[in-house]
Amino acid sequence: MSSLNLDDFTDLIERPDGGVRRDAEARRERQVVPPGALGRLDDLGEWLAAAQSAVPVRPVEQPRVVLFAGDHKVAELGVSARPAGSAGTLVREVLEGGRPVSVLARRLGVPVRVVDMALDCDPESLPAGVAGHRVRRGGGRIDIEDALTLQEAEAAFRAGMAVADEEADSGTDLVVLGDVSVGGTTAAGVLIAALCGTDASVVTGRGGLAIDDLAWMRKCAAIRDALRRARPVLGDQLRLLATVGGADLAAMTGFLLQSAVRKMPVLLDGVVTAACALVGQRVAFRAPDWWLAAHDSGEPGQSKALDRMALEPVLTQGVRVGEGAGGLLALPVVQAAAALAAELPEKAEEPEEPEKPEEGEEAEKA
Repeated sequence: MSSLNLDDFTDLIERPDGGVRRDAEARRERQVVPPGALGRLDDLGEWLAAAQSAVPVRPVEQPRVVLFAGDHKVAELGVSARPAGSAGTLVREVLEGGRPVSVLARRLGVPVRVVDMALDCDPESLPAGVAGHRVRRGGGRIDIEDALTLQEAEAAFRAGMAVADEEADSGTDLVVLGDVSVGGTTAAGVLIAALCGTDASVVTGRGGLAIDDLAWMRKCAAIRDALRRARPVLGDQLRLLATVGGADLAAMTGFLLQSAVRKMPVLLDGVVTAACALVGQRVAFRAPDWWLAAHDSGEPGQSKALDRMALEPVLTQGVRVGEGAGGLLALPVVQAAAALAAELPEKAEEPEEPEKPEEGEEAEKA
């Protein structure tokens, strides 16, 4: 039996300040550029102002990329173009600067934090600090067994909460959330299909490193089999994560919910983060107001999840690589929206015209 009561998040999470958002909208009405002329940027600036509870909105000065990493044993079925258990190699490439997220982070001056939750490698092979929250080595094969025990799921969830607190306490003002995993999109597909009440084929995509048709069919079958195991535990979100999620997905869900408690806005990257956000929405219905969908990767499961949460992607570039790369692409757009909302001057007030005397008053003066 878990000691973690997820129902507490419903009371702890408040919506961004609606009054502040109305003030931001009123300020936008007074600026020299007509409202609507900046398109979606108006909405982004107002969303950020409400999240910050500040008008004019403050610039995003301390963003951070946070990546949760894990290996999923379901990859042994050939559902990924990468070998099972190879996520540790990807983590090292991210940290050494050789992945798309690394290049973009350098260009934008954004630090990257990788948190190992269930990599299938020796923790000593990773840089110091990466494996400090690890729950286990790899995850169970979700088509035939649980990804985690309930105790491991709780530990991973709490680790995600702790990372969110660490980021909020350090002054991070916006997080780009992503994953580094092999087999993670399969687990994400199961969660999305279960929570949206749809079939495996509707949510099964090709993954970051695109798979061929045979691998897609294997992936679809794995999601179908895991979905049968997921449906009986749909009412218990922590047990759902233990059954068909994984330590990295449980940690991301905890991170998202605690970020909403701490009023720290989050940019969601791809299908894996969207799946975790969908679980988070089931836990606390106000939580998605603190999250922004960075981009549309083209993965069908992501589109399904974002539609269910009524989140509209900022960009549509078809970036499926994961690892926060698509999220980082959207960051300059959010920063531009904040700058425009804060720095565009307001229209000069027109001088009031003197009142004209009525005809009777003019006659008396004559």
